[in-house]
Amino acid sequence: MNKKYRLPACVAFLLISFFSYAQNTLQFTKDTISPNATLAAVSWMQGHWKGEAFGGITEEIWSPPLGDSMMFSFKLVVDGKVSFYEFGGIRQVDDTLLLEFKHFHGDFRGWEEKDETVAFRLVKIAPDKAYFEGFTLEKISDNEVNLYVVIDDGNGKSEEVKFNYTK
Repeated sequence: MNKKYRLPACVAFLLISFFSYAQNTLQFTKDTISPNATLAAVSWMQGHWKGEAFGGITEEIWSPPLGDSMMFSFKLVVDGKVSFYEFGGIRQVDDTLLLEFKHFHGDFRGWEEKDETVAFRLVKIAPDKAYFEGFTLEKISDNEVNLYVVIDDGNGKSEEVKFNYTK
């Protein structure tokens, strides 16, 4: 390759890599308004899902819609021991959906303060896909889903992580 084209080619590759990196999640902008949606649009999440991530076995159990919410539990097991849990759900709030949860260490000590949750507003709803802010649910089939989550490392860097689950 000619030397004068090397740098632009590298920059183009990096830009393409960056934009494809987070292509499965969306973020709110100052003009974003959560769309109208009901729990029926995400009811396909109900069930017992298993996968692998973070060097261990992951498990999510989602309840069917009831009482304007769908409840879930998440567990990560590494080397035969629970690393952490998440408990939460998707709630019907007015005419839209809100995903909220709390983290717990393996001994059930909470990460967040008592009255705090991690909340993800709905950005977009599509057939077999729900885009919450930095968190996407995707139905692949009746027995397979992908969850894409933007995770912050605490040092100002974040990455989109894919969780593949099967029933």
